[in-house]
Amino acid sequence: MMIKGGNANAIVTQVLKDMYALKKPYGVLYKKKNITRPFEDQTSLEFFSKKSDCSLFMFGSHNKKRPNNLVIGRMYDYHVLDMIELGIEKFVSLKDIKNSKCPEGTKPMLIFAGDAFDATEDYRRLKSLLIDFFRGPTVSNIRLAGLEYVLHFTALNGKIYFRSYKLLLKKSGCRTPRIELEEMGPSLDLVVRRTHLASDDLYKLSMKMPKALKPKKKKNISHDTFGTTYGRIHMQKQDLSKLQTRKMKGLKKRPAERITDDQEKKSKRMKKH
Repeated sequence: MMIKGGNANAIVTQVLKDMYALKKPYGVLYKKKNITRPFEDQTSLEFFSKKSDCSLFMFGSHNKKRPNNLVIGRMYDYHVLDMIELGIEKFVSLKDIKNSKCPEGTKPMLIFAGDAFDATEDYRRLKSLLIDFFRGPTVSNIRLAGLEYVLHFTALNGKIYFRSYKLLLKKSGCRTPRIELEEMGPSLDLVVRRTHLASDDLYKLSMKMPKALKPKKKKNISHDTFGTTYGRIHMQKQDLSKLQTRKMKGLKKRPAERITDDQEKKSKRMKKH
């Protein structure tokens, strides 16, 4: 859900509209101004979360102390789990880049560049937040032609560069197409300001999968690294001497072998008697 603060300016309003355009039809945009401060009072955010049944939010505001401000966060059980405040230093809108756009509902590819995303806990949580916010619905299969656009996040020198590209598949003379990227917008240069992170215990609890959603383990079935399914069958011990094999002329007994077999059988009978 995209929420506009009580004193949002034109830049922040357009950022929220562009993010809503990327998230359609899985997003909710509140156009009216809402006078709230997420880091001081979270009750209004929790109210909107219950109202729209959304677990992710983006709040935009603007003031003299923190100009062009964005707060991105997520909920757990309709309570704020994580929040990170970002400042917009440079912004290019979707409508300012005159290129063709992707249809709404397209699932993006996410690319994160820069060692900073793994250096500190703030950046690790930010990366996790961005993945949750932009990844879209979970799908079982992916079609090559369905990979239409890329969201690229670069962490460098204390800034985060957000870029959006449309993926063009060109002829390459072989089966694998040649890929070209065309900037589609929006484009943002962001800087991290304040953070509100959940404790490690609450964070682990929020990631725990309910028992009802866990897939049931099937007995005697295993998978290898290539996805091949193997099944184990339990059978009684077989007497291989009674196994019916294919009759071949080469395996037939010769007359001499038959005579010796008959003599052995007679001698066994004589011993029994």
